[in-house]
Amino acid sequence: MRIAVDAMGGDYAPGEIVKGSVEAAINDGIEVVLVGKEGLVRDELKKHNFPQHLITVVNASQTIEMDEHPARAVRRKKDASLVVATRLVKSGEAAAVLSAGNTGAQMAAALFELGRFPGVERPAIATVLPSPQGPKVLIDSGANVDAKAEHLVCFAYLGSAFAEGVLGISKPRVALLNIGTESTKGNDLLVKTYQLLQGTDKLYFKGNIESRDLMTADVDVIVCDGFVGNITLKAVEGIAAFLMSMMKDELSQNPLRLLGGALVKPGIKKIMKKLDYSEYGGAPLLGVDGLSIICHGSSRARAIRNAIRYAHQAAESNLLELIEQKLEGVIS
Repeated sequence: MRIAVDAMGGDYAPGEIVKGSVEAAINDGIEVVLVGKEGLVRDELKKHNFPQHLITVVNASQTIEMDEHPARAVRRKKDASLVVATRLVKSGEAAAVLSAGNTGAQMAAALFELGRFPGVERPAIATVLPSPQGPKVLIDSGANVDAKAEHLVCFAYLGSAFAEGVLGISKPRVALLNIGTESTKGNDLLVKTYQLLQGTDKLYFKGNIESRDLMTADVDVIVCDGFVGNITLKAVEGIAAFLMSMMKDELSQNPLRLLGGALVKPGIKKIMKKLDYSEYGGAPLLGVDGLSIICHGSSRARAIRNAIRYAHQAAESNLLELIEQKLEGVIS
């Protein structure tokens, strides 16, 4: 089982991408296909010792930049590393593709090369959030800034399949992210979505939750449109980083606080690890007929390694088959 990695995508490509791929091969025994400008990729590989049989290089002469128009770039650059890597999944030469490059381009490549599952009008990004009870799935976290109620219902099925297949959650509990818990709260989109979800017996729908309960609510899958989801995700990341920075500054104000800081340091490290996006490394684009993992643009080697392991786990769990089963007979 091979994972195709876009070696040219991301703020720190190809160096950190190659390093993370090597770590995945050495530590996890995962076979990786690095796709990109072969000379640059091989130059980076020379810096590492690794099992030669676990890493191969596929040449791609073009690169899609972060500021390029996604669909236009994918159509024009047929030999772009992201497109070639996605094509490997389509042909069955790789089980999944991952990239830290242009997110819009990755979505376009997945739609053009892999296609959608039958009945799925809008694919969605599923991001794993930490919580005291265990991981939660936020879907959609950025693929669709505008959505219909039927799309959100589909997201609920996709997120539920992902939570069950990859996170190992039996009978995932689903909730809508809203401004109140009552069934009549929210805009027309959320009121209609609530009614549709309440009317199905194939999901464990628990109703609405508010954003303040995002990490603590007794649910497993949190559904919203991509506009709300992306703002929510970035707000969580920003607040977490701010709190950690503020805590560090306060603990270094005087010797007594430094001593106290040393005592609580192990606990703080555990919290930071739970809030660190690189722990999972990437978020799958669900609803396309293939595994496509979207990584943070600022991903370094650790995040890439974890994303590769994550992609491998998704493929091993037969996530696509589980999604197909979840959607069968409920999405038309």
